[in-house]
Amino acid sequence: MLKGKAAIITGSSRGIGRQIALTFAKNGADVIINGNRPEPLTELKEEIIRLGSRCEIVQGDVSLFETSQKMADTCINAFGKIDILVNNAGVNSRIPFLELSAEEWDRMLGINLNGTFYACKCVLPHMVNARQGTIINISSTASKTAHANASICYGASKAAVNSMTQKLAYEMAPYGIRVNGVCPGPIYTDMSKQWTDEYRQIVTKKIPLGRLGTPENVADVVMFLATDMAGFITGETINVNGGSYMN
Repeated sequence: MLKGKAAIITGSSRGIGRQIALTFAKNGADVIINGNRPEPLTELKEEIIRLGSRCEIVQGDVSLFETSQKMADTCINAFGKIDILVNNAGVNSRIPFLELSAEEWDRMLGINLNGTFYACKCVLPHMVNARQGTIINISSTASKTAHANASICYGASKAAVNSMTQKLAYEMAPYGIRVNGVCPGPIYTDMSKQWTDEYRQIVTKKIPLGRLGTPENVADVVMFLATDMAGFITGETINVNGGSYMN
């Protein structure tokens, strides 16, 4: 379904980002993967190559503009184009507002918001020249409603990503570029594996479908948005949360 496509996936060394990279590769896409730790990136690259797709690693912090520039340059040099950008890299915070420092606020926005902006800024000129492309921004249910397990700085950063998604979708539509967002809810990842059994049960009871989501559940929606099946969808932020928040 993505044969011949070239994709950049930020924050793809583990969890949801890793699964997106694998799902894309299984469907024929060549991928640029990104993260801060070399070992999991190398392992992921080897797995992607075994699936028959090409892969290049760009290690680096997405809160730095030069990381995004390197990802765009590497994709062009390796694959000759950029068809898909998935802004997945992000960090969470659970610090209550009265304990929240200015440094933590800046860190959260630097990675979650600025990182998304930088990647779009570096990739979109290539998509505009090609007059095609699609961007998927990974946000969060916490961007749409208050959540006890997410700090105000996390929710604010992701809400800003949702707004950026809509504004970019509007501005880029004349160039044939679609921009959408995905808002996962409780997903079973390395982060949620650290929860106590008691807390996991509390979270699960609030989900109408009665279970935590999986990285595959999110990756499948991202995959759909990246294909021509979603060719008339742009500016949307799609919830993937088992019904725990509906709008």
